[in-house]
Amino acid sequence: MSVPRRPYALLVILFLLVIGCSAGAVQTSDPAAPPGAAGPESAAAEPRAVEPSRAPADLPALGPQTRAQIPATARQAVVVTGQGPDSNRSAVVLYSLDDPALGWRPGAGPWPAHNGMEGWTDHHLADDLRSPVGVFGLTDAGGRLPDPGALLPYDEEARFAVSGEGFLGEPLEGSFDYVVAINYNRTPGTSPLDRTRPLGGERGGGIWIHVDHGGPTQGCVSLAEDRMRELLLALDPAKYPVIVMGDAASLAR
Repeated sequence: MSVPRRPYALLVILFLLVIGCSAGAVQTSDPAAPPGAAGPESAAAEPRAVEPSRAPADLPALGPQTRAQIPATARQAVVVTGQGPDSNRSAVVLYSLDDPALGWRPGAGPWPAHNGMEGWTDHHLADDLRSPVGVFGLTDAGGRLPDPGALLPYDEEARFAVSGEGFLGEPLEGSFDYVVAINYNRTPGTSPLDRTRPLGGERGGGIWIHVDHGGPTQGCVSLAEDRMRELLLALDPAKYPVIVMGDAASLAR
């Protein structure tokens, strides 16, 4: 007995149904989108622009000679930039290096400051009334007033009291209420009052950051009292702080 053949038309209908379901399963573009519009998978496959990596920020306006003097261990830097080689006016910014990938970042400042009456020098001598140019450690602090919470070793001592007048006739009283010793021609790890001079007495010494008295100094850097207190609270011996000081042209070398 012969098997009845299925109608040819029925097979065609079934084939068209299968093709239609398959096409619907892989459709990715919006049916309402114009022909040729890319679907979400196409957009995701497109390569994205890659941002160029940024180099760590360096201390600004410092030249290679100055940067080379900064110890690799330093994570804090007080940068004192004089207005000119013979100027007694300067600006102070405190920088920190908390993340080497980001580099140096300003943490405080700029603060107005005074420096030596006659400006700056690469070869400081006693009584030349100029501040020494260079990079020096900051390891010790002190003052006539009680310790405000300094992280550096702090020597509270009545001998920090001072009297008399400055170059402009301004009173000097209170100038050493807070001080940070600059490690120029001194022994680190001692009170700022220590008078040991490793380079000899003729090279001067007693170079500090201290409270501003409203006029030039004999070679120190001076800041307003509230800024001195802020600096004392910020300087951290675990970050090996340094001071980078000089007129702008000298620091750019």
